[in-house]
Amino acid sequence: MHLRDATESDLPVFFENQRDPEAARMAVFTPRDHAAFYAHWRERILGRPDCLAMTIVVEGAVAGHVACWTSDGKRLVGYWIGRSYWGRGIASEALQAFVTHHEKTRPLHAHVAVSNVASIRVLEKCGFRPTGDRTTGPDGVEDLLMELR
Repeated sequence: MHLRDATESDLPVFFENQRDPEAARMAVFTPRDHAAFYAHWRERILGRPDCLAMTIVVEGAVAGHVACWTSDGKRLVGYWIGRSYWGRGIASEALQAFVTHHEKTRPLHAHVAVSNVASIRVLEKCGFRPTGDRTTGPDGVEDLLMELR
């Protein structure tokens, strides 16, 4: 596994990853349609100087991404990998590499659905701890705020 800068050519894989019904269920995320997904990535991720987006590459193939951005004065991190890469420690390895070598801002935060036990475990393996703050978004999803100091 290695990380490299995310590019527009990675977007087709990222798009399909977020459309996976099981992944969307676990993340409690409503997948974006093609136009909305590409607009989001072009304008809000690849097009923002405060956003750092890296592609996760496994055995030469794009497996997913990890990204960091600023929102409401907090530096946030998020990641997504394709289901065929689940259960192999790749998300943990990628996130650990990202926070060790690429994004060194501390504290670093992550929002995760309370029900997404697998993602909470990945974050904890990388040193994130629950802050105790929980929020319920307009979609009714309860999120836990995790922090890396």
